[in-house]
Amino acid sequence: MYKAKAYSATSAASRLTSTTIVRRDPTETDVQIEILFCGVCHSDLHQARNEWSGFMPTVYPCVPGHEIVGRVTKVGSAVSKFKLGDLAAVGCMVDSDGTCPACKAGLEQFCQNGTFTYNLPDKHLGGVTYGGYSDSIVVDQRFVLHVPTNLDLAGAAPLLCAGITTYSPMRHWGVTKGKKVGVVGLGGLGHMGVKFAHAFGAHTVVFTTSPSKKDDALRLGADEVVLSRDANEMQKHAGSFDFILDAVAADHDINAYINMLHIDGNITLVGAPENPLPVAAFNLIMGRRSLSGSPIGGIAETQEMLDFCGQHNITADVEVIPIQKINEAYERMVKSDVKYRFSIDMASLKAE
Repeated sequence: MYKAKAYSATSAASRLTSTTIVRRDPTETDVQIEILFCGVCHSDLHQARNEWSGFMPTVYPCVPGHEIVGRVTKVGSAVSKFKLGDLAAVGCMVDSDGTCPACKAGLEQFCQNGTFTYNLPDKHLGGVTYGGYSDSIVVDQRFVLHVPTNLDLAGAAPLLCAGITTYSPMRHWGVTKGKKVGVVGLGGLGHMGVKFAHAFGAHTVVFTTSPSKKDDALRLGADEVVLSRDANEMQKHAGSFDFILDAVAADHDINAYINMLHIDGNITLVGAPENPLPVAAFNLIMGRRSLSGSPIGGIAETQEMLDFCGQHNITADVEVIPIQKINEAYERMVKSDVKYRFSIDMASLKAE
C-alpha cells in the first residue's frame, strides 16, 4: 500500500478538501497511473452530496472522479497492454466479474457485479473505491485505455464519460452519413453529441431553448439549430429524424421530440430527469418509433471511441481549473455556468 494525495467530501454537506488516501501497490495485472487531468461530471456532484441516496448511497469519505487521463508509472509483471510512460485513461469502471453474459458480450457496463471507479466496495483494500480527484490510481489493465497522443489531455479527460455516453448510443442505432440526427440540449453531453454526429457524417440538428446558443451549436458542427419553443420551427422537422439524442436532465416534453422521429426512428435518453417523463403511447405506435436509454459503453467500445477521437481530433470543450477550485466549480455546474466541462489540472494537487 502507499499514500496518495486526494480531495474528498466527508459528508453530504461538506466542501471537498485536501486529504490523504491509501492505494494498493500494483498486483501482477495492475497499472499504476499518475493522474494528469480529471474531468468533472455532474454525477460527481450528485455522489459527493449523497443526492442518489435512494439507489446508491454515498460512503464517506468520498473521492469523486471517473474521467481520468494520465501517464503509466508502474506495471505489474503480467501486464502486456501497457508500458512505463504510456498515456492511459480510466473511465467509470475499474472491475467486473468477466464471466456474466454482459461481460462476455463486451458490455461490462451492464455487469451486475461491476465496480465503479468510486464509491463501490474495494475488493483489494476494503472500504470503497476512490476516484480520480487524486494524484494517482491503480487499476487492472483490463479497465485501462490507451489515449491517442495527438489529443489535448485536458479535453480528452471528459471523453471517458461524456464522450462514451454520447458515442455509444449513436453507434448502437447506426448513425452514419445520410442519417438525420437531432441533439436535444447543448450542455456537457449535448456538445459531445454534436461533435460525434457531425464526425459520423450525419445531418446534425440541435434543439435548444436558448437563441444565444445558435452560434456555438454551428461552431461545434451542427448543420441547423431549432428553437424548441418555436412551434413553427418544430413543425418543419416533424417526422423527419432517424435518431435523436436527448441530453436534457431537466423536466421537458419528450413527446415533442418523439413526434420529430421518422418511421422506425429512435430517441435515446442520456440525460436523467429527476421526475418521470409522461409518454403518449400513440406517439410511439404511429410510426413504430422507439424510446430508449443508454449509459456508458463497454471497454472495447470506449477504446474504439478514443481511437475515433484521435482520428478526427475530437475532444471536449473544457475550462481547466486547479483542484482548489472544485467547490466553486460544483456551484457553477448547478447554474450551468460552464462551456462545456470542467477539467482539473491535477498538477495543482502538488501544492497541497
